Amino acid sequence: MNKEVTSKIIGRLKQEDNFPDWWKSSEIEIPFFDNEKLTITFTDFEPEHDKTFVEEADQALTNFLKLTPTDRNLISELAYKNCMDFLEAIGFDEMDAPLRQIKDRNKIWNFIQPTEIYVTRRPYKEQDVYVQIACECDWEQEHGLQLVFRQGKQLTRISDQDGHLTEADAYDKPDEEDELLSHYNNGTTRKLAHNGTLPKAGRSWWHKLFGSE
Repeated sequence: MNKEVTSKIIGRLKQEDNFPDWWKSSEIEIPFFDNEKLTITFTDFEPEHDKTFVEEADQALTNFLKLTPTDRNLISELAYKNCMDFLEAIGFDEMDAPLRQIKDRNKIWNFIQPTEIYVTRRPYKEQDVYVQIACECDWEQEHGLQLVFRQGKQLTRISDQDGHLTEADAYDKPDEEDELLSHYNNGTTRKLAHNGTLPKAGRSWWHKLFGSE
């Protein structure tokens, strides 16, 4: 019989059949996405080995669920840049014309579809809890898009879904060289610089879903 864990913020989460360290909620209204309903999954969580995870996850979710479409528009430029960098890399395709014609950066969200939210602990460095939104997007159908918020407070990564929570982990570099992550502690934001280097291998929810080791 599957077990359950209880969050004070989102209620009961049921243990997944295929991944016993995954715990999925019912659909929750997400203010950041105009109250669209999404499931939230605690990943890589073993209650007997991480006694404080649910409390930390609840605090991260409390922070994240305070974010609104106004906060979303504050990162529109980063989402737009992710799109334009990808289109520049693949070359011209007439199917991408609506994306190239965007004038108001906030319209980029019309081409992004959130699918699920994951809450997980970073396995490296500070081992903080991060809220990770998996999205489909019109420009990168294969790998999609992810938005990652450290402690649910502030965007610390926007990228394709490569299985890593931070640029530092993906590219094996110090946290202080990770542009968004390094600005987390002092409460500032900065545009993400493009990095064309392929990320190193890692294992996370993404690798479990797609069977990579």
